[in-house]
Amino acid sequence: QVQLVEAGGGQVQAGGSLKLSCAASGRTFSRYAMVWFRQVPGKEREFVAAISGSGGRTDYFERVEGRFTISRDNAKNMVYLQMNSLKPEDTAVYYCAADRLFSRSRDTYQYWGQGTQVNVSS
Repeated sequence: QVQLVEAGGGQVQAGGSLKLSCAASGRTFSRYAMVWFRQVPGKEREFVAAISGSGGRTDYFERVEGRFTISRDNAKNMVYLQMNSLKPEDTAVYYCAADRLFSRSRDTYQYWGQGTQVNVSS
C-alpha cells in the first residue's frame, strides 16, 4: 500500500515557476515508477511526466517537455515536478501516482494522491 500527498500548488502568473512535491509512504518507494497527471473540469486526466524507480528514465508530455522537470529523492520518499515558463493552459489539478510499471496510461497507476491545484493567470 502506498499513500501519496501532493503539495506546492498555487497561483502564478504566466512565465512563472512552481515546484510541486509528492510525499510517499512505504519502505519500497524506489520500486515504484512515479508519474504526474493533470486534469481540468470536463476533460480527461492527462499524462504530464513520469520517472522510473531508480530515476534513470523519464518521460514527458510533449507540451511540457523543456519546461517541466520530474525528479525524485528515494532517500526521502519524494517526487517533484519543477514547472517553469508556465502558461495559462497549464492550469489544472495536478496528481501524482505510483505503480510498479512505467507507463503514460492513467489506467496503469494503482495509487493516487488527492491532487493540488495550479492556476496560471495571463
